[in-house]
Amino acid sequence: MVSRVEHPAGGYRKIFETVEELNEPIPANVSGVIPSWLGGSLLRMGPGLFEIGAEPFYHLFDGQAVIHKFDLKNGQVTYYRKFIRTDAYVRAMTENRVVITEFGTAAYPDPCKNIFSRFFTYFKGIEVTDNCLVNIYPIGEDFYAVTETNYITKVDPDSLETLKKVDLCKYVSVNGVTAHPHTEADGTVYNIGNCFGKNMSLAYNIVKIPPAQKDKSDPFERSQVLVQLPSSERLKPSYIHSFGMTDDHFVFVEQPVKINLLKFLSAWSVRGATYMDCFESNESMGTWFHLATKDPAAYLSSHKFRTSAFNLFHHINAYEDEGFIVVDLCTWKGHDFVYNYLYLANLREEWEEVKRAARRAPQPEVRRYVLPLDIHREEQGKNLVSLSYTTATAVLNKDGTIWLEPEVLFSGPRQAFEFPQINYSLCRGKKYSFAYGLGLNHFIPDRIVKLNVQTKETWVWQEDECYPSEPLFVPAPGATEEDDGRTHTHITM
Repeated sequence: MVSRVEHPAGGYRKIFETVEELNEPIPANVSGVIPSWLGGSLLRMGPGLFEIGAEPFYHLFDGQAVIHKFDLKNGQVTYYRKFIRTDAYVRAMTENRVVITEFGTAAYPDPCKNIFSRFFTYFKGIEVTDNCLVNIYPIGEDFYAVTETNYITKVDPDSLETLKKVDLCKYVSVNGVTAHPHTEADGTVYNIGNCFGKNMSLAYNIVKIPPAQKDKSDPFERSQVLVQLPSSERLKPSYIHSFGMTDDHFVFVEQPVKINLLKFLSAWSVRGATYMDCFESNESMGTWFHLATKDPAAYLSSHKFRTSAFNLFHHINAYEDEGFIVVDLCTWKGHDFVYNYLYLANLREEWEEVKRAARRAPQPEVRRYVLPLDIHREEQGKNLVSLSYTTATAVLNKDGTIWLEPEVLFSGPRQAFEFPQINYSLCRGKKYSFAYGLGLNHFIPDRIVKLNVQTKETWVWQEDECYPSEPLFVPAPGATEEDDGRTHTHITM
């Protein structure tokens, strides 16, 4: 899978250019044949507006949310896109400036106000953004565009109109949740976010939102906190982008990238700070794995798993096998925060500069960790993993912690396998073989990759000056093989 493709022409800069809305769906040119069984609508989120008036956004995750829609019917495709009318977007367009602080871009007081108004606005503090550019998924019978704060936005999947802003803090005790929940076949949604636990220390709550009800009641009104997991540092929770779920357990990886609560609270009282300013790395903690049972929901406090430091954004899959939990992850070595390298100024550089910056960043690896469930009768210093198909190890230490070493499923110099997808309906929480990912070449997306996690074999789609989005696997109707289906992506050319 290691890419030898170079991009000296800098065509990747088109990924980071502002797009315009479409007034109506437009027909796409179809090359080849779309399977007759493949029909419906594909909705994707992403950043689409990278400046407001004369004010630029600075980070990749600051661009204002645009929803893309592909309608497939009778072998034909139409495409449509609209900006989500979040508060962040509407107010910015109204005032022609950045009004709400984003991930890496600070909002400042209106320069047209008099000096006294500006003074009091400056110390009023930042508002939490609702810029829902990361993902879209169903809750009940509705669709919600999401980011990683407490705000999610209900949208009409047909017209793409923005319908309603929902504050999750009104329903469950979380400061925000991930943009990558897990969903059961019946529509039950699980997610995780940090919260205030006992004695005003930070913790992590796993929440459950039930499926659509026959009485048409609001699923949010019936949502609940299932279980709370402790934070290794009282006022510094780890950054969470995703989590793992098997049939019987939740898997939470507590990484060394931390949110400094004191910095975050000060950002509310002093303008000029961004979310990125509130992150720091704990160079000594390494990485912790936490487990909780699903039913009944309970934190397994006796299972203390540790390993060396890495950044984590996306879980691939987790499943149980012969008394072990197998966890496959897209990792980045070390404690240095990968998002530090995703400022737009870096990504828009000449190709040689892009490569030079990527060489300073953490090295990506796809890793498999194996967590033993029965740890009470085992010897210290012994590898507890007995699965025949993996080289991952777990060793019990004197202090009761279990040190994990991974099996590397893929590693290439500055070549990442990221934004992973699986045949979710068939394989989520089950032993599986195939994952589909976006290949990042020095942070530039330039290929789609299929990875066999059992044999480590890879298959690659890649063409010159083509920059794909994260893939989505759609299984064929009645498929009997895990990889019988189609992988979808949209490409910037």
